[in-house]
Amino acid sequence: MADKIISVRNLVKNYGNFEAVKGISFDVYENEIFGLLGPNGAGKSTTLEIIETLRSKTAGVILVAGYDLDKDSETIKGLIGVQLQTSGYYPGLNLLQLIDLFAGLYNEEVDGMALLRSVNLEEKAKSQYKELSGGQKQRFSVATTLINKPKVIFLDEPTTGLDPQARRNLWELIKIINDQGATIIITTHYMDEAEYLCDRIAIIDSGKIVAMDTPDNLIDELVASGFERPREVKQANLEDVFIHLTGKSLRED
Repeated sequence: MADKIISVRNLVKNYGNFEAVKGISFDVYENEIFGLLGPNGAGKSTTLEIIETLRSKTAGVILVAGYDLDKDSETIKGLIGVQLQTSGYYPGLNLLQLIDLFAGLYNEEVDGMALLRSVNLEEKAKSQYKELSGGQKQRFSVATTLINKPKVIFLDEPTTGLDPQARRNLWELIKIINDQGATIIITTHYMDEAEYLCDRIAIIDSGKIVAMDTPDNLIDELVASGFERPREVKQANLEDVFIHLTGKSLRED
């Protein structure tokens, strides 16, 4: 088995008397895609923000690539890539200028055109972020996580609001980045997305991990318990029909 790149032990986060995260523990291994799933308010985003050094914890121990979050948070920041939201981009700069800006913040030399080419955005190099389609914005957001050549990449619901072509295109991009050696932690409300992308998943509910395993093992365990779907499982779904009829190519402005 690969080495652990993230280790979380007895993580607790309280807001006053409210326990948002209730002593959870889990490991993430090098070069896997790990899904952190749960309903809204379950504690998954809080957990990720703590690991990302964006939020303080109440108790517990977190190690990232062997570095202790309490002692080496600045080092950890240099090892991770975090998907930025819209508010993170200066509206007056084009994509190349934004890449140069973030590269300067990381003190990295980056070939901006090569980076844009890797996410199929070379033709949009001189465009501003606000001029991009939804799928293009998400691909650029993923590209910004690669600037500092991170060991671990955090993607928070990366395909929300995308059309089927853009959604599946981003899935393949995530797979390519993982194949190149990055460990990826992803949150999503799309279970088919988690099933396709993730090597393992942890399901959080009410601040506790209620299940953790590979998607296949969790599904097999449920079936073995006697669970049956109320309707026949088909070999394709409606999204497959949509892609088959309209094609896999991206439709972008």
